[in-house]
Amino acid sequence: MIGGDAPIAVQSMTNTDTHDKEATLQQVRALEAAGCDIVRLAVPDVAAADTFSFLKQSGIAVPLVADIHFDHRIALAAIAAGADKIRINPGNIGSREKVEAVVDACRAKNIPIRIGVNSGSVEKTILEKYGAPTAEALAESALYHVSILEACGFYDTVISVKASDVRKMIDVNRILAEKTDYPLHLGVTEAGSTQMGTVKSAIGIGTLLSAGIGDTVRVSLTADPTAEISAANSILDALGFAKSRRMNIVSCPTCGRTRIDLIPLLSQFEEKLDRLSLRAKPLTVAFMGCVVNGPGEAREADVGIAGGIGEAVLFKHGTIVDRIPSEQIVDRLIEEIQRM
Repeated sequence: MIGGDAPIAVQSMTNTDTHDKEATLQQVRALEAAGCDIVRLAVPDVAAADTFSFLKQSGIAVPLVADIHFDHRIALAAIAAGADKIRINPGNIGSREKVEAVVDACRAKNIPIRIGVNSGSVEKTILEKYGAPTAEALAESALYHVSILEACGFYDTVISVKASDVRKMIDVNRILAEKTDYPLHLGVTEAGSTQMGTVKSAIGIGTLLSAGIGDTVRVSLTADPTAEISAANSILDALGFAKSRRMNIVSCPTCGRTRIDLIPLLSQFEEKLDRLSLRAKPLTVAFMGCVVNGPGEAREADVGIAGGIGEAVLFKHGTIVDRIPSEQIVDRLIEEIQRM
C-alpha cells in the first residue's frame, strides 16, 4: 500500500538488461534483501515483459513495476505477465483507445498506475506557456496526465514528478501536495554518484517528508542499486520514518579536547556491527571523544563511550558504569550491546 497511513515505501530500479532474466532475478533478490519495498524494471519491448512472469515463478515477492514508454502494447504484455504496477505517461502512450486499453487491463487486475513526469517530458504547449520546464510547468503536466486517467474513470494512481534540480523538485511536489491528494513518489532524478546523489536526495526528499509531503521514495544514484536502498533507509531513519526502529549512532565530530583516536575506532565499531548483524537492535549508541560530550550531551543514549587519556568511560543512560582501556573499547562496547 502507498499513501494514507501506510509506511513510506523505499523503491529502486534494476539496471540489468531486462531480457537477461537470470541477471535481473539476482539483482531483484539483492534489492529485496537490502530492504527495498518496490522494484521497477525498464521494459523496452514486448519480449522483455516476459521477465515479470519468470520473476514471479522464481518466488519474488516484492512488488514489481513495469516502466513503459510510448507503446501501449508493452504495458498490456507486462500486465499479462504479472507486473504489479505500470509506470506510463498517458499523454505519450497514444490515442484515447490505447490509454483506455491499458486502464481497462489495470482495472481488471487491480493494478495501480504511476504517472511519471520529468523536465524532458513536458508537453510543448505547457513549455510555451511557462517558457521552461519550471516547477509550475511540471506540476501542470502531471495533473494533465492525471486528468486523462480520470476521464477513463481511473483513480488508483501515484504521481511522480522528478527533477535533477533539488529546489525545483521540492517546489513541484509542494505544488502538487496543495492541488491533489494522490500519493506522491519523491526523488531527485539523475542525482549523481553515491556521495553527491545521497546529499541531493537527503535535502530534497528530507525537506518534503519533514513537511508531511510524500508517500514513497527513490534515491537515484549512479551506483549499485542496493546503495540506493541504504541511502533511502538512512534518510528515513534520520527523520524517524523508518518502518522499524534501528540502531541510531550518535558520534561527535572530534575537536582539540579529544584524547582517543575516535575516527578509526568508530569505523572499526561500525564494521563489527555489520559483521555481527547488530544494526537492527533498536538502541541509541553514543561514540564521544571526551567527557564533555560524553555522559552529559549523550545522556539520552542507551549506551555509549566517552574518551579519556588512554581509556574510555562506558556509560548507560548517562551514568558511568565502567572504564575501558583504549585497545578494548570496541569489543567492550559490542559486548554491552549484545547483552541489551
